[in-house]
Amino acid sequence: MGQCLSAVGWVGGTLPEMAEEEGMIELSMADVAGGGIAAGSALAGKKPIYIIRYQGFGWFNLPIILNYACKSREIWNRPSPMIIRSIAMEGGIGPVAGSSHYSLCYRMPGIKISAPISPLEYEKMYKNFMNNQDVLYVSEHRGTFNNDEEFEDELFEKSDVTILGISITRLEMIEAAKILRQSGFIISVVHIVDIKPLVISERALETIQKSKFGFILLDDDYQNGSAKSIAFDVSSQTNTFGKVIGLEERSAGFSPNLDNLPPNRSQIVDTVKKLSKGVKA
Repeated sequence: MGQCLSAVGWVGGTLPEMAEEEGMIELSMADVAGGGIAAGSALAGKKPIYIIRYQGFGWFNLPIILNYACKSREIWNRPSPMIIRSIAMEGGIGPVAGSSHYSLCYRMPGIKISAPISPLEYEKMYKNFMNNQDVLYVSEHRGTFNNDEEFEDELFEKSDVTILGISITRLEMIEAAKILRQSGFIISVVHIVDIKPLVISERALETIQKSKFGFILLDDDYQNGSAKSIAFDVSSQTNTFGKVIGLEERSAGFSPNLDNLPPNRSQIVDTVKKLSKGVKA
């Protein structure tokens, strides 16, 4: 269920062309009400998939979900299981609709957060959801919808820097690592899919701990959001310095010169080089 599901190309081609009697429910353009309808459906045992077509609209869609559905099981022992497909994009989309905003719900109890970008990652996430009674926020990015590649961490025994990526930043992370390795750097990469609770393998944590110049965490949410909390957790577990690169601390506009975009490979490469020289990055 969600707004404009068919009107904008079936959500980037990710929905089957279904009629309402087959299970697709077009909601009205009342953004705040949509979350309440989804929460009520979940309480009735429907396990809905609620779609927030622009992730920035979570400012309007999430209040009832966060303050009722996420707390219902803990307080009344009545779960309200649902998937929230919250879809990000950047570029010419302005200060409200664009970018990732999973930080909005990160601090709230009773919610899980995942950011799959591959078919198998999404399938695994969905199977876990169907076997549980969770409120699951899925941070998606339109820039990954065409990706059919699967990913694994690339870990080296003695890395110069380990790079951790979330969502679409993982694609630039891979390309930046290739460029840096051609220049002689030993770069490990870690793919973060499960954000809350945070899942990073023990081997990845050991790699971070041994990295000569620490780690870099990439995010497509704002730098002063959840990424800093995640970086703190990683630093605490590894006793290693971490640098966060995310969206700049400014609002985006509607023209290319006013866009606020996720970190690209050039920024990542430049940051690694500065860290390796002891320059404040």
